[in-house]
Amino acid sequence: EMLEVLEGTGVKSVAIGGIKSTNVLRVLHGTQTPSGHALDGVAVVSDIVASTEPFGAAQRLSTTIRAWAALPRGRTSFSPSSAYTSGKVIEAAAALVATVRRTKPLAHQITNNVVKTQSANVTLALGASPIMAEGAVEQAELAHARGGLLVNFGTLGDLPGMLEAGAHANLRGKPVVFDPVGVGATAFRRKTAGELLDRWQPTVIKGNAAEIGALAQLDEVQAQGVDSVGGFKDAAGVVRALAQRERCIVALSGPVDYISDGATVLRLANGHALLADITGSGCILGTAVATFCGAASIAASPAPPHPEASGTLVQGDMLVAAAAGTLALTIAAELAVEQGAVRGPGTFLPALIDELAALTPEKVRERAKLEVVM
Repeated sequence: EMLEVLEGTGVKSVAIGGIKSTNVLRVLHGTQTPSGHALDGVAVVSDIVASTEPFGAAQRLSTTIRAWAALPRGRTSFSPSSAYTSGKVIEAAAALVATVRRTKPLAHQITNNVVKTQSANVTLALGASPIMAEGAVEQAELAHARGGLLVNFGTLGDLPGMLEAGAHANLRGKPVVFDPVGVGATAFRRKTAGELLDRWQPTVIKGNAAEIGALAQLDEVQAQGVDSVGGFKDAAGVVRALAQRERCIVALSGPVDYISDGATVLRLANGHALLADITGSGCILGTAVATFCGAASIAASPAPPHPEASGTLVQGDMLVAAAAGTLALTIAAELAVEQGAVRGPGTFLPALIDELAALTPEKVRERAKLEVVM
């Protein structure tokens, strides 16, 4: 907000307070205005003067800041293209289906107790490896494994683990998908979401209309527990504005899905009504998105990435990855019902997992209902 006031004035800006080499990139990434007006620098004391190697500490900060400053302003680095078309996104999303199976990313999931088993099965069906690890003491080590991280607080459990997992993922160039389940239902959930977003930078925020509305501080859509009642009049505008503010990809799930990087907005119209009749369909969508984000990150940087040298928190096209994860689940849902053996929610879930396991790039190319609307 302060930087927005300074736009066009020529007044320079420097941030100070708790900034160090382990969080400077997140600070620089997250403080840009929608038009790309950014900090001119940072002021750092303790990270240098308290270090046993002050020259090395200063050098790490300088390397990160210079790399970040060399990037184009105005767009999140999570979506490097500025010329998305429906055909290009569908083709890239389809190709990622094969990339997941080839790279086998580790889908690290801190998720709610209701969906852990089906989330793990969805991960395996897509061709990736699941791990459900919540303890704070594990997070630094797990962040070294290539893949994606999902933080879903449907049943709020180990908050220290969530805080540590996202922070270490940022340090290791690992995509972070944040699914703030039921965030609009209670003040405690809203406070917790704020704590997490203050600690680390999400790559993708995924939620239903009530959850996205709560994060955007809108009361147009009401929460009913973890579900939402109604929808937005201008869903594309809402996701675009929130993506601009949070400097990440925002994915709005519903009968029609909207995904934005703050500039481009994608509209996806695949799926089936039975998805709303099984518990955790939104949660397994988060699983799919985190899996595809992990694969896209590995494909973009076969060697472990160095965010401080590249100036980017994550490498790879995360807008396409979020679209690919969404298409994978919604197209598999359509195919599951077309089998003819599905009689209702009880037979739908296993059929859905079967179709995820049988999903191919060709099926995505043939069936994807995706358009660029902004």
